[in-house]
Amino acid sequence: MTNSKNILNRFYVLLGLIVVLAGFVGFKLFQIQIIEADKYKELADKTVFRNFTIPPNRGNIYDANMNLLATSVPKYEIRFDAKTVSDKNFKENLVPLSQELSKMFGNTPGHYQHKLKKARATNNRYLFLAKNVDYSDYMKIREFPLFELGAYKGGLIAEQEVMRENPLGKIAERSIGRGNIGFEGAYNHYLKGEKGQRMKQKIAQGQWKPLNDLNEIEPIDGYDVVTTLDANIQDIAHHALLEQLEIFEADHGSVVVMETKTGEIKAIANLGRSATSGKYYEKLNYAIYEPHEPGSTFKLMALAAALEDQVVDTSDVFDTKGGKIKYYDRTVRDSRIGGYGKISMAEAFQVSSNTAFSEMIVNNYAQQPEKFVNRLFNMGLNEKIGFEIKGEGAPKIPHPQDDNWYGTTLPWLSFGYGVSLTSMQILNFYNAIANDGVAVKPRFVKQIRDKNNLIKDYSEAIQSKSICSQQTAKILQDLMKKTVENGTARSIYNSNFSMAGKTGTCQTEYWIESGRYISSFVGYFPAEAPKYTVSVVIHKPNPAKGYYGSTVAAPVFQKIAHKIYKDTPVQDEISLTDLNQPSESYVNYFDLAQKYKTIMPNLKGMPVMDAVSLLENMGLSVQLSGNGQVVAQQSIPNGQKIEMVQPIKLVVN
Repeated sequence: MTNSKNILNRFYVLLGLIVVLAGFVGFKLFQIQIIEADKYKELADKTVFRNFTIPPNRGNIYDANMNLLATSVPKYEIRFDAKTVSDKNFKENLVPLSQELSKMFGNTPGHYQHKLKKARATNNRYLFLAKNVDYSDYMKIREFPLFELGAYKGGLIAEQEVMRENPLGKIAERSIGRGNIGFEGAYNHYLKGEKGQRMKQKIAQGQWKPLNDLNEIEPIDGYDVVTTLDANIQDIAHHALLEQLEIFEADHGSVVVMETKTGEIKAIANLGRSATSGKYYEKLNYAIYEPHEPGSTFKLMALAAALEDQVVDTSDVFDTKGGKIKYYDRTVRDSRIGGYGKISMAEAFQVSSNTAFSEMIVNNYAQQPEKFVNRLFNMGLNEKIGFEIKGEGAPKIPHPQDDNWYGTTLPWLSFGYGVSLTSMQILNFYNAIANDGVAVKPRFVKQIRDKNNLIKDYSEAIQSKSICSQQTAKILQDLMKKTVENGTARSIYNSNFSMAGKTGTCQTEYWIESGRYISSFVGYFPAEAPKYTVSVVIHKPNPAKGYYGSTVAAPVFQKIAHKIYKDTPVQDEISLTDLNQPSESYVNYFDLAQKYKTIMPNLKGMPVMDAVSLLENMGLSVQLSGNGQVVAQQSIPNGQKIEMVQPIKLVVN
């Protein structure tokens, strides 16, 4: 009786617990489905449905001729899920798969057999095989034995990543940039595009299926940036600089090639030596960011200031006093022992006499040094150029009001000591002189494009201001031409090709140890009608091999100028429109046509028979319509390069 009662009590207790549990479950179901339905629905949606960001395609970067400088390409990391593959498929394909992997990635087939077997034994579901695989190789891998069965049966795992590549390799790498550096950083707001958004549904572990969603946002691809760089000129500048750095075992150097009239930067090379390998690579953007003492290239600025203030004439004579002049406790010396005797200021510029320049500046500005410095300021030498590319170095011109202005500051300033300017800032001044005194802002970009559609055009040159009178510019142009003909840069003189410029040599880090130099040359070509202005700066060459600007830097300028001229000759303008004596002029005309026989001349205004004779002499055939003088020419416009033999159609009145 007692046992039956106990069993019954236990039954009631158990039943009560079941009722309570059922009530609790019922309450929770009511709470979840009714009271907190929205909350749990949202949680389920987050687990099953998710918004994925769709990255846009980053815009390309091109040179001025639409050659790719930077583009985005897909790269793949290849892995293997050793567990999902069946025993039969694994055994049948192990050897042939290992052989194909060996052919593509190196190592022996046995290496891959061992690696795959080990992964199979340990149930490795994420075995690494290769990375940075390009698309064409990825497509081949998909056809490998076993992998051809697909992701599940074949165990192939391919993870895509979009990577940025520079088709030119290491050339101009620093200027093209990465992240917030170079063109990539400066024009990121154009290149990056806008992200999109897409809803996906989870269908299996790690697998998501895209859904058709009215709220889907398509990504907007980035714009393309067309730079002013010319891949051919960039290649010329890069290798000319590299060769000289290696010959003179220099620490680093830079070259900038600028189109004189437009300010377009056609090449910018920055090479520094690796501390470990000793090889040179695009280490830092020295031309833009690194201020340095310009040395004798600053004599152009000093003389420009004196000419503008009308305190000196190039015919004024100065006594170099045996090549040494003492100012307070320091001595200015000429590179030539014994000096140059008594020479004119024009000669002093050509031979780069420090003593003569210090005399010129001290004699005329000692009582009012601020007048000299203010003139330099008025020419814009204390201002940054203002690039979109980050990191431009700040120029430094000492002023008499500065605490560190000493009695020797003025004479040393005359030949570029105590000054800090970047290579680009120095180039900008020289370009203004080549441009008859008008400064044109250097620029790196021609256009922003959305594929074939023009978004923004930067083609028009930006004239900042006149830094000096045209008269002063003409005087300085003549002096720079003579510096190449018979001055410090005479080693690069060529009677068939005119160049103008100024050498520079200055000590650097002299507070650490002697024997460290900066060698430079800045100039333009052709001298009579400047097309390109070029800056070459080489830091810390081995002094045992040479350190003067004429020896180290000027030959780089010469190589660049000659190769550019050879590839794209700068022709004289050929026109008969304003000629008063045709019979004498035609001889000259024919000479020019022979000299530039790859360039189509302007025939407008020429008697038809003379035009036909000239063209046939150039190896071209002619089709005529009319008699008398040429009024128009078709097929090849004047000034255009003749790349193939084709008939020239002349319209004659």
